[in-house]
Amino acid sequence: MPANVLVVGSGFAGLWAAVGAARRLDELGVRDVDVTVVSPQPYHDIRVRNYEPDLSDCRIPLHDLLAPAGVRYVGAAVTDVDAATVRTDDGAELGYDRLVLAMGSRIVRPDVPGLAEFGFDVDTYDAAVRLQRHLRELPADDPASATAVVVGAGLTGIETAGELPATLAALGGRITPRVILVDRNPHVGSDMGSAARPVIERALRDNGIEVRTSVGLTAIDARSATLSDGEVIATATVVWCAGMRAHPLTERLGVPMDRLGRLPVDDYLRVERMTGVFAAGDVAAARMDDEHMSVMSCQHSRPMGRFAGYNVIGDLLGEPMMPLRIPWYVTVLDLGAAGAVYTEGWDRRVVADGATAKATKRVINRERIYPPRTGGRDALLAAAAPTVQTAPTHEG
Repeated sequence: MPANVLVVGSGFAGLWAAVGAARRLDELGVRDVDVTVVSPQPYHDIRVRNYEPDLSDCRIPLHDLLAPAGVRYVGAAVTDVDAATVRTDDGAELGYDRLVLAMGSRIVRPDVPGLAEFGFDVDTYDAAVRLQRHLRELPADDPASATAVVVGAGLTGIETAGELPATLAALGGRITPRVILVDRNPHVGSDMGSAARPVIERALRDNGIEVRTSVGLTAIDARSATLSDGEVIATATVVWCAGMRAHPLTERLGVPMDRLGRLPVDDYLRVERMTGVFAAGDVAAARMDDEHMSVMSCQHSRPMGRFAGYNVIGDLLGEPMMPLRIPWYVTVLDLGAAGAVYTEGWDRRVVADGATAKATKRVINRERIYPPRTGGRDALLAAAAPTVQTAPTHEG
């Protein structure tokens, strides 16, 4: 009976772990190992584009990516894991010889009154589509319809807020669109550091986005949002972009996790204190160099997936494995009509902004992070090689 490698998740890390495993098997000429992806959605979603208004090219059928590589697909959500089996929400038990956990992360939704009923987010493709549908259906010439509140001024919140003025303006009507960005921190873009802050703040002003810092959201309903300082904003759209945490399945493994719920892994992406279990992407805390851990981004999830796929086969068959190290780190933050800002290094030195950085962001979002879509096995396997891409090009 063939050995079975299960990959849980079909995002950036899960896709490339599965295809990377298939590539390594092909390289070794091994035919008696099955690779199977388990995921509730039969798609590979380009999640980082969910803040954009046009999502028509952001969902790729998994069959188009897995079948050419010889990878099987099981449509289910994994609910529990033990030393040899995963259990799914449809009652199935799937045995494995090696396991790669790549379930990704989820937005953290606190118990704010009205948030579950009236709030929106861009955490998933379906949620982003729901937001866009809501915006298109808003009546014109209504102050609440013309106003959007974005909660969370991190990267996702800033990118989401940056697109909303144009989206609201497209509704028509005589009321000037109003977008308000809210965060409990004293500064917007706190994750981007002090060097990028002036660029971000200038872009928000240029885009006409109002900022409320050092306040939080305390309640919302269908027509308003209430902030912790007592301000009540008439709005029909509240988008929650505050806080991310690894998929809750990590809590079932009995392994100490970091503050984001991520599993500790070694240089080969093996989960510490477990045998035959690997993790990649947002569920894994991996060391990128001697000082820095991975971040929840496709920048790290994609190579983590490729290396996990290579190494899980090596671990299974007693073949050499490859340690993962990424010697560079960049961030390219979309700033809507104001362009973008491109930073290099963990201290986030600004090296480009405006239209120049925006051109780089477009290449990343629409080309660099996409798998080959020719339907060809060779192209897919080549893209799954356990290598680290060079940093995106820019002209600062």
